[in-house]
Amino acid sequence: MSAIATPPIQQQINSPPHQTIINEWVAASWEEFMQIVENPQYEDAHFYYNQNQSRQMRIEMMPVVCDQSLDHGMIVFAVGLYCTLAKIPARGLINCCYIKIGVSAFQPEISYYIGDSVISLSRTKSFMSLDESPVPNLVIEISSSTLNDDLGKKRLIYEKLGVSEYWVVDVQEVKIIAFEMIADGGSRQIT
Repeated sequence: MSAIATPPIQQQINSPPHQTIINEWVAASWEEFMQIVENPQYEDAHFYYNQNQSRQMRIEMMPVVCDQSLDHGMIVFAVGLYCTLAKIPARGLINCCYIKIGVSAFQPEISYYIGDSVISLSRTKSFMSLDESPVPNLVIEISSSTLNDDLGKKRLIYEKLGVSEYWVVDVQEVKIIAFEMIADGGSRQIT
């Protein structure tokens, strides 16, 4: 029995979106990652890239299921209502793709700029450049089938970039797992 090698990224880019680059962390250069991001075949995907040590990317093309969609709506409403009642300035973004060129990319379900960090945003079809704008204060992933990645590799991306708080909504257990990022690196769970 012989082992079958995974085809190079370039061959997979031109393949249908159900190939092995989907829903898995795979080694890739920044240039290979950007080829996929710019490929119209993947326009409905969520993108993640982490240059740390292994230079890996993940492309997610999973459908949003009912329970995930319900939790998404409730979280957006709850954060918006809280900020309104507490008179805290907030600007939320849904499925926004953030890119720090050559270093990192992420596309959480929900992200917020809160308080003094609220920024002016222009309507544009481009990605949010972290080379020109700050990272959001709060990043939220709604996790139906990606819980291990959300708690692991994605959390490491958010730690490195300096997101203040990161929430993972566990759809299966109906709970929020929240983290506060620590100034010297890392994070700790908060309630």
